Amino acid sequence: MTALQAQPPLTVRVFAQRFSATRRGASLARRLAVWKLDTWEIPYGTRLSDTVALLVAELAANAVLHGRAPGRDFELRLSYADESGVVRVEVSDTHETRPDPSAVSSSDADADGGRGLLIVESIAARWGVSDRVGPGKTVWAETGAVGVTGGL
Repeated sequence: MTALQAQPPLTVRVFAQRFSATRRGASLARRLAVWKLDTWEIPYGTRLSDTVALLVAELAANAVLHGRAPGRDFELRLSYADESGVVRVEVSDTHETRPDPSAVSSSDADADGGRGLLIVESIAARWGVSDRVGPGKTVWAETGAVGVTGGL
């Protein structure tokens, strides 16, 4: 294809919603994420839908548990590139503490928690932390690309 030939259109679908920084908010974020994927023709119960549901559940739970600032919500943002099949999950909160992707490791087997980012690392094609407009950070994960390891 030469530079003068038309490029096929790239369709990127985006959804963003704020939720209360509560357990109920985290649960609603997961449920709304899989509903939105279904409207984007990624049906409930498929490998990609289940992987995204788990990513949203873990990242939203972390935002509620570790990223909560009194009176502040968290935001879920999903984007889906039809041509590549990549789904990007972003969860933003207003807390300044940032997880260190290089420090994620096996946690104490007897601990009550501490495995969320280990799960994210094991099922996402890639993940990380980035700045956001305003206070806080965005923790993101991507999955779904053909030929990329990661996923359920």
